[in-house]
Amino acid sequence: MLTEFLRDQFFTTAWFGLMAFVWFGWSQESPDQRWRVWLGAGSVLGIGIAVAFGILTATNWDQPTALEGKYAWFGVLTVAEVVAAGVGCLLLSRRGASRWMAWWVALVVAVHFLPLALLLNDLGVAAVGLVQLAALAVVARRLRTTDAPSSRSAGPVMGATLLLSAAIGALLAVPGA
Repeated sequence: MLTEFLRDQFFTTAWFGLMAFVWFGWSQESPDQRWRVWLGAGSVLGIGIAVAFGILTATNWDQPTALEGKYAWFGVLTVAEVVAAGVGCLLLSRRGASRWMAWWVALVVAVHFLPLALLLNDLGVAAVGLVQLAALAVVARRLRTTDAPSSRSAGPVMGATLLLSAAIGALLAVPGA
């Protein structure tokens, strides 16, 4: 992304690759027939980036990080994200609106990128969150006209934005390796 901390660059790139893999996987819950190959290809690319940059993260773990002195806040943000996603999904399930769960989790993830960008001192992370929020607003309008699970639309949006961000992160990080 856009950080001066090499370790954070490697880790964010690896994490975005892994999460692209996860979102493309969730997309395959009920995919459009024409998208299946692309969703699979996105998963493979995401996990490849995750492995490569996971190794770079591990071998550069002794490098400085923007999170130094902020680990407690990072933990609070992570717990808040997980609780918000879980409680929202529980409420959606109880209301018979389970098909919205993927969209809800995607929304929580996108929103959490905004304070995370402050913790990481990385405006690139905020940009990803803002793009995702805009795309999820469009997805929400489309979901109101169908009974399909939201993973069909939210998954590809999240997977694609995270994979693209991981690819950009990889290009920016490689000269630093």
